[in-house]
Amino acid sequence: MSSKKPARSIASRVVRAWTLRTVFALIDMDLALLVLAQMGELQVRAWPGIAILAGVELLTLFMVRRSARKKAGRLVEPLERMARTAQEITSAEFDPERLKQLEDAISGVAPQNPHAHIATGDKGLKGLESAINDLLTRMNESYQERSRFVSDASHELRTPISVIQGYADMLQRWGKKDEKVLDEGISAIQSEAAHMKKLVEQLLFLARGDSGRTALNIEDVEACALMREVYEESRMIYPGRDWHLDAAPPVPARGDADMLKQAVRILTDNAVKYTREGDRISLRARIKDGCPCLEVQDNGIGIKPEDVPHIFERFFRSDPARSRASGGTGLGLSIAKWIVDRHGGHFEVYSREDIGTKIAIVLSPAPKAAEEENGKEE
Repeated sequence: MSSKKPARSIASRVVRAWTLRTVFALIDMDLALLVLAQMGELQVRAWPGIAILAGVELLTLFMVRRSARKKAGRLVEPLERMARTAQEITSAEFDPERLKQLEDAISGVAPQNPHAHIATGDKGLKGLESAINDLLTRMNESYQERSRFVSDASHELRTPISVIQGYADMLQRWGKKDEKVLDEGISAIQSEAAHMKKLVEQLLFLARGDSGRTALNIEDVEACALMREVYEESRMIYPGRDWHLDAAPPVPARGDADMLKQAVRILTDNAVKYTREGDRISLRARIKDGCPCLEVQDNGIGIKPEDVPHIFERFFRSDPARSRASGGTGLGLSIAKWIVDRHGGHFEVYSREDIGTKIAIVLSPAPKAAEEENGKEE
């Protein structure tokens, strides 16, 4: 019994000393060795095995500490480079004449000129010139896009206003006496007013979106249920088309359900505009390459190949006369693209003239679906 007690005592001391290893990792190694020496817990001379074990433990702690120092050094290195660069910039001496030359070159730039750029001929300023020219190019592209948008919006608003004014003049002259002219004028004014209201609402939607004032309510969405809702609505609003639905759950997605529904409605409205009475329009929800996919397909007139890259541009119309007659504003697909872009998704467009068009909204995979997909791959 007496021989077992010292062994138990020493073993318990070893266990207590072992639990101190997390403390040793946080203090200086020399202090750790001093603490071990003063504790007298490990009788090294009497227990060589325990001494070896303690040595291995200390060596491990030393290696961990050394690795941590290297990792900390790698993390701090970018900050040190930034500090050195800032110091170099602060201590650098700039030639006032060269700065004046660069200032004059910038002052002489006309922002409205699409080919505006600066060129001082100074090799030392070449990098700065390149950065400024890139900025000028982006500014010019933004300016041209804004100008084109304002011009197109003005044109779109001018048309209904002109029609309303024309019918108002006609009513003033003959509408009081001719009931037929009165009915025709009122009907036309109502139609153009509704078109103008729709156009203004879409312009406001895009303006709020571009300025970051449109917030999305992101939540879990079942794509099949969403497509079924659009399918039921479309059957009721456009009974003259042959509607089909292919949506077998589950097709989980993540996004703003109302916004996504609006994007799909835009696709179905377009499908109706470019198909004839009795033509088939199919709605489909499925998982494609791990991503939720919402598709609208028709067998209408199709899109010209050269027009496909432009269909999401604001106010673009493949057939302006047909679009205007059907009540289109040229902004629907632009709004759909804004919605899909904010969801981190993209469009896939397949179209052949006189055969039909299929437009698919491909969203990012829902978190749960992505985890399950990764689990299958493992």
